[in-house]
Amino acid sequence: MKRTALLLTVLLPLAACQQNTAAPPAVDTAATTSTTPSAAAEAAAAEAAATPATSGATTSASADAAADTSTAAKPSSGFNATGALAPGVDYAEIQGGQPFEPRNGKIEVVEVFGYVCPACFRFQPLISAWEKTLPADVRFTYVPAQFGPEWIPYAHAFYVSQSMGMVAKTHDAVFNAIHVAGTLPGEGKKPDEAAIAKFYGKYGADPKQFADAMHSFAVDAKLTHAKQFVVQSGVQGTPTLVIDGKYRVIGKSYDDMLRITNQLVAQERAAGAAHP
Repeated sequence: MKRTALLLTVLLPLAACQQNTAAPPAVDTAATTSTTPSAAAEAAAAEAAATPATSGATTSASADAAADTSTAAKPSSGFNATGALAPGVDYAEIQGGQPFEPRNGKIEVVEVFGYVCPACFRFQPLISAWEKTLPADVRFTYVPAQFGPEWIPYAHAFYVSQSMGMVAKTHDAVFNAIHVAGTLPGEGKKPDEAAIAKFYGKYGADPKQFADAMHSFAVDAKLTHAKQFVVQSGVQGTPTLVIDGKYRVIGKSYDDMLRITNQLVAQERAAGAAHP
């Protein structure tokens, strides 16, 4: 029993948000920490994403988060004999990929995430701490995935929150409300836009104005752009990190994902210095 429990603890970061349908291509599933797929209704994404996962892997999410940060597997070396990252093992190159936003001299790191995704909840403390260490030439951007009916209202809410300058103070709070307190609906539960708007009211927003803004033209345009980026980048699960629209990180653990990201950032920096 002890050996079984230990094995489950180690595998938790890799098993969260598993899909129920056919597995995505091996290049993505070999090491991604989460493979929550997109909704089948999105025809444009049909070949790049699958249907949303159930909440079967979400039990004791807060306990899983602690396990991930304390007992996650050590970052693997991931280097080949020359010391370089290995394509197809550490990252996937995105053919014809573009940054989410104009780079303007910055190296862009995007996290495609979902508030209802248990793996994103577990990853959040690590990516948040990592973001605080970034040098001035790196820009970190959240891009919400729209992988199913439970995900979509939160994607709308994210962009309203962003337009109101509220993301910094609400981002972690939304995760906690879903996965710890259970005061907002998660996977497998009926979406509730009114409850989401009321939640943001605790942070200074007018709930009615917030709810109306969730379906504004400006927010719809941002959601369309986000969806196009997710499809173009070949994102099939969350959390996924994308660097400069060129590289989709694979990795064997959350720590490994950040190690690979750091090296890809350094690679992009060196390329920029060599080719101004």
